[in-house]
Amino acid sequence: MAQLWGGRFTKETDQLVYNFNASISFDQKFYKQDIEGSIAHVRMLGKQGILTQEEMQTIVSCLQEILADVESGKLAITSEYEDIHSFVEANLIDRLGDTGKKLHTGRSRNDQVALDMRLYTRQQVLETDELLEQLLQVLLRIMKENTQTIMPGFTHLQKAQPITLAHHMGAYFEMFKRDRSRMHDIYERMNYCPLGSGALAGTTYPLDREYTAELLGFYGPTLNSMDGVSDRDYLIEYLSAMATIMMHLSRFSEEIIIWNSNEYKFVEIDDAYSTGSSIMPQKKNPDIAELVRGKTGRVYGALMSLLTTMKGIPLAYNKDMQEDKELSFDAIDTTKGCIALFTGMLDTMKFNKDVMRKSAAHGFTNATDAADYLVNHGVPFRDAHGIIGRIVLYCLDKQMPIDDMSLEELKQFSPVFEEDVYDAISMETCVNKRLTIGAPGEEAMKKVIAIEEAYLEKK
Repeated sequence: MAQLWGGRFTKETDQLVYNFNASISFDQKFYKQDIEGSIAHVRMLGKQGILTQEEMQTIVSCLQEILADVESGKLAITSEYEDIHSFVEANLIDRLGDTGKKLHTGRSRNDQVALDMRLYTRQQVLETDELLEQLLQVLLRIMKENTQTIMPGFTHLQKAQPITLAHHMGAYFEMFKRDRSRMHDIYERMNYCPLGSGALAGTTYPLDREYTAELLGFYGPTLNSMDGVSDRDYLIEYLSAMATIMMHLSRFSEEIIIWNSNEYKFVEIDDAYSTGSSIMPQKKNPDIAELVRGKTGRVYGALMSLLTTMKGIPLAYNKDMQEDKELSFDAIDTTKGCIALFTGMLDTMKFNKDVMRKSAAHGFTNATDAADYLVNHGVPFRDAHGIIGRIVLYCLDKQMPIDDMSLEELKQFSPVFEEDVYDAISMETCVNKRLTIGAPGEEAMKKVIAIEEAYLEKK
């Protein structure tokens, strides 16, 4: 067992205890961050005269060799090491002897693991942001192509008023835009360097923490060493933001699953993103959308797990905090994979525009506008509401949309109706007279699309 802390102990650690305590099986994920952090630490030790320039250069070169060997597969990370920090340092000592033992000067595993997790999370935040941007690009393309594609808007999963596909997609654009904003906020808050915090109380060595922070791309050092080694707020924030992303993806997936059903037929999912049935040859299942919806629970679970782990931990570092990794890694991989797959599914999806328009018409989504027509011709709103309600019952019985009623039929319900009613309640009129910013009218949508284009260009 490759351990770095055996001097105080007179007995070998029991194998079961060792296995329970070890983290190499999962923290090997940030071998690169561990080596990058060690290189920065050693450069700072050399700058401060704590190591000689020769020692510093020798250790840095050897760490770079270890990194290259791991990435080429020449050097395997194995379970004989307790954690990734032990693996790197033990290999350094194997290659350099006593010089390698100077790597850990002025450093604790506590601030080392805090740094590694922060470096890894920071990179994942950036990658998540990039994936969200790609999703937004696909959404914007669909919006630009469908400002005239009429479909029903829903409340309570019932057809309510006519909108456009561009408008519907625009709602999700806003959600994922907010998700990107959360990535930016997390990055801004977390981008401070804990290295130099030591175990919890700093160190007597004359470290230059500002220099180390600069080398690693941080805004500066953390300002309290106890908080530096025990803060996982940034990871909780990231998990919370990922849970929100997954919630948005799950809502979107639910709609696609409904739209893909035989009853709706609003969309056709590309063969690459769906599967068939082992027994029913007619089936085309929306598996990717269903899996995204299902995997949302995994990400929620990771957030609740870390919140629960952290809630009872006194300052400063405690071993409980090792539980920040496995579920977080799973949540990160799950969320990034779901965004990427969902983007591909959406980008290749076909929209059945005629079906959408017919659904809006037969769903009486222009009923509100028909009532407004009567009000604009002097009928009190409550009376107008009752008249249109009776018209809807009539149309349901005849299995026809309001638009298909003759003027004579309409006049049976109110003499106020005239020929101009057909223009007033046409789907295009119902949509396009809604011109306030944020509404589905084509003029309003084009203004919003221009704003969203400018947003993506500057980001």
